Amino acid sequence: MQILEKLKPLALLWLRVGLGVVFLFHGYQKLFGAPAAALQAFLHMGFPPYVVYLSGTLELFGAVLLILGLFTRVTALLLGIEMAVALVKVAVPQGGLYAVSNYELILALCCGAFALSTVGAGLLSIDALTFERGGKSRPKAKN
Repeated sequence: MQILEKLKPLALLWLRVGLGVVFLFHGYQKLFGAPAAALQAFLHMGFPPYVVYLSGTLELFGAVLLILGLFTRVTALLLGIEMAVALVKVAVPQGGLYAVSNYELILALCCGAFALSTVGAGLLSIDALTFERGGKSRPKAKN
């Protein structure tokens, strides 16, 4: 399975872009598309009004960071936590654990985000260019 190992950077790029597009769409809707509807929905779910703006901002700007592959681990962790809260507080209590069709998107976003937070952005990212140097430490300067 050596060929699959070589495709790992491309797979991580696709995962980042796919998650980023979905989060970008939902964040944009919360902040600019239909903020009044989002506010009503969040109030109906028992969240204070500021959570709509927090969630929308995290999703919109987090999506851009995911797509670029910048600060991927932290961003993905925050998005994963947000989706886990949505699962536990909203989706599962509304339909029960067996009504998977009610929360399948939230579950997929949560799992994908947590996966990215553990493995990182991959080689095709800004993170790889700036922060991750292949795990090699710099040689110490001799005095």
